Amino acid sequence: MAKARAVVICPGRGTYNKGELGYLRRFHGAQAALLEGFDRRRTQLGQPTLSELDGASSYSAAIHGRGDNASGLIFACSYADFLAIDRDRFDIVAVTGNSMGWYTALACGGALDADHGFEVVNAMGGRMHAEGVGGQIVHSLLDEDWRPIPGRRERFLALVDAIPDLYVSIELGGMMVFAGSDAALKSLAGQLPSGPGSFPIRLQNHAAFHTPLLAAIAEQARRSLPVGWFRSPVAPLIDGRGHVWRPYATDLDALWDYTFGHQVTRTYDFTTAVRVAVREFAPDSLIILGPGETLGGAVIQSLLAVGWRGWDSKSTFQAAQGDEPFVLSCGRADQRDRIVRGPS
Repeated sequence: MAKARAVVICPGRGTYNKGELGYLRRFHGAQAALLEGFDRRRTQLGQPTLSELDGASSYSAAIHGRGDNASGLIFACSYADFLAIDRDRFDIVAVTGNSMGWYTALACGGALDADHGFEVVNAMGGRMHAEGVGGQIVHSLLDEDWRPIPGRRERFLALVDAIPDLYVSIELGGMMVFAGSDAALKSLAGQLPSGPGSFPIRLQNHAAFHTPLLAAIAEQARRSLPVGWFRSPVAPLIDGRGHVWRPYATDLDALWDYTFGHQVTRTYDFTTAVRVAVREFAPDSLIILGPGETLGGAVIQSLLAVGWRGWDSKSTFQAAQGDEPFVLSCGRADQRDRIVRGPS
């Protein structure tokens, strides 16, 4: 039986929540050596270990949601999920990720080894918590059936142009993530329309990532996270511009420069990354790593934006998923067994 061609998608911040508490313990007991290495490094840095955080009796947004804790937890869950993918069923043809998920993608794609991937994520998450400024607000560009609301994108971009220190942080499928100073976000919040649903949403424990406001953090990363850690990827990597970094054809200095330059201070276009993934690599499946399943909506909305397989709304996508889903999520109990080898 031929393997299914799969593009792997790594999630970013905000995906380890109350329902994900215990994710490492439940699914990745066989990865004890990997997790022990991450825990030793956290102990050296005076941080609570991932095992302690994941094994807590209850979830605390103030603890688990902090950048210096959430980033390491998410990386460990995602990378362990990646290792658990059944390679007899799937041929991984490319890897991409959303925001912080780019760092995980570097490790999954082989451009960083596991330890250096964790070091990057842990360092960047720690800096975001300690030194990050401003914040993020997410709003929808789509109606309840995920069809574009006429004029909304133009209205949102006009607000970005009009409000000082406000930027588009992430193009996230049918959503736009704004980022900026606290004053900019306060001004924005007073001018945004309500709905659909609970939008707009102020993201907790998030700084103004993917904007020039984090130039100082980018510079610190360049000083402390060396290009020598990087190596040629073993799988194509699709970054937050839609650029593809290919095995045996990657300039490592340029990859390092993008990761700690453009990726930190400029808009992250996840929508374009998904578009390139399906058009360039023609996969049979998109596999979203855990933890959580919140990135699934943005992935699907990115597919709708290009009319992939003729889908143009939530309802047409749901009708097409059927018994052989195109989008698979490790964080969904009803789909995980289709992806992994078994207990990992």
